[in-house]
Amino acid sequence: MKKTNRRTLAQNPFLGAILAVVACHASHAKADDRDHRRPDHDDRAVARHVLLISFDGLHEQDVARCVASNACPNIALLAKDGVTYTNAHTPGLSDSFPGLAALVTGGSPKTTGLFYDVSYDRTLYAPSDANCSGAQGWNVVFDETTGIDGQNGGALTHLDGGGAFNPQAIPHAKVDGVCKPVYPHDYVKTNTVFEVVKASVPQARTAWADKHAWGYDWLNGPSGAGVDDLMRTEINAIDPKTNSNYTDIYTHTEVFDDLHVQALVNQIDGKSSTGDASPGVPTLFGANFQTLSVAQKATVATNGGYLDASFTPGPQVSAAIAYVDASLGRIVSELKQRGLYRSTSIIVTAKHGQSPTDHSKLVKNGDTVAALLQANNYLDPKGNYGQNATKTGNLNDGSGLADTGFVQSDDVSLIWLRDQHQLAQVVKSLKDNLSCNAPGICADGPYAYLLYGPRIAAAFGDPKQGRTPDIIVQPNPGVIYTSSASKDEEHGGNAPDDGHLGLIVYAPGMKHAGRTVDERVLTTQVAPTMLRLLGVNARRLHSVEIEGTQALPGFDGERF
Repeated sequence: MKKTNRRTLAQNPFLGAILAVVACHASHAKADDRDHRRPDHDDRAVARHVLLISFDGLHEQDVARCVASNACPNIALLAKDGVTYTNAHTPGLSDSFPGLAALVTGGSPKTTGLFYDVSYDRTLYAPSDANCSGAQGWNVVFDETTGIDGQNGGALTHLDGGGAFNPQAIPHAKVDGVCKPVYPHDYVKTNTVFEVVKASVPQARTAWADKHAWGYDWLNGPSGAGVDDLMRTEINAIDPKTNSNYTDIYTHTEVFDDLHVQALVNQIDGKSSTGDASPGVPTLFGANFQTLSVAQKATVATNGGYLDASFTPGPQVSAAIAYVDASLGRIVSELKQRGLYRSTSIIVTAKHGQSPTDHSKLVKNGDTVAALLQANNYLDPKGNYGQNATKTGNLNDGSGLADTGFVQSDDVSLIWLRDQHQLAQVVKSLKDNLSCNAPGICADGPYAYLLYGPRIAAAFGDPKQGRTPDIIVQPNPGVIYTSSASKDEEHGGNAPDDGHLGLIVYAPGMKHAGRTVDERVLTTQVAPTMLRLLGVNARRLHSVEIEGTQALPGFDGERF
């Protein structure tokens, strides 16, 4: 088994970011050689169903620790029947949008155009600009406010987000001279596995459940019709039993995630996600789970997160891992009861990890990147840009300003400049203030970097085309660009804890069950793997074709 030199990648963070997007794909050029070298899967055994489960926040270290300590028996059993990839990583950015896009398109933000659920596009017009006659450049927000409950800043009172799109959240684009609305499925630039399966497998059905009822419409892909059963569940909806949303504490998030467990059980039983009909078991289906992520973000003072740099889980994380393991057990048990386990491939992974797991590295200085840009007049000095510029004070109500530039910061900072001609000046200002001392941006360590110019274009696309940020600031690991007192971990960037994920693949007909693969892989490789398991040509995925994404080792033969 060939091993990746992890030390080299760790010592050069820029190499790590670029290799995660470009070089890893290039290294898979000799797919047939690897197929003969590692015949882990019988290509003749094509699965009838593929189930993808994303336990957000699930690090590789979480899997290794809980399996070794018998704390996750169901995950351990799946690993025993499948293959565990110990060196799996997100493609450069780890927010939920690019994290999930990697899994279902086979592509990085360079081809999908998804950088964050809150981002910016220089080519778009405001939701209120139905003629596309005003200024271009819009802060695109596809989150809980994308449902109609969020219209005019309304309360999020319905679990389904209100049952429709919030028109104030939908920007416009001029397409062939015609001004058209841009829904989330229009915003993603490449097709999804759901679309490919529906087009390639006779009578195929597809299904998915996620955390935002309407923001995740992009899973439908550009056709707008990729997912037959897209469960509309909104995690930030107000639970009438508690008068709070489902993210206030991990035990409340379990209530939300239980809806997704039941949806999968219903679908395994041949029903719809709500249990109302009997359309048959989906060909490709899955769900996202948030309990572990919420427990990881919780503060140390409330027993959240981890106890040390070795990923020893604190009380909340320990309980959350037990919950996700039990949830997996319920799902697999239902497959076995229905006689479907030997015809269903199962992939367990995550959209993203969480950082920092070592809380001794935690730094919360607030959004010092935005503050520095405002102080130097690169963005509005009073913060009047993006969602901060709404005339009403309500987020995502369409009343914001266009052409303002934008900054999105969590444990990374994505910068879309108001004036792209100021790139060199902005970079100089950032480099002059790399330390953690005010007004510094805390990016002066060996794992920190600024990505801009030709290097960002190579990794993520040319910013001049409108979607790619002009600058990405990856701060020192442990830095969270917030002053929030409610969380001690975040994700979104390329810190080590963000992108190193758990990944287990079980497939019918596996020749070497229980195997561990330590070769570096990307989560983009999950998408072509799912298609190969269904006997579908993975190159029908646009991102796979453009980026040269290969299936995971052991599933990368050329026989389909």
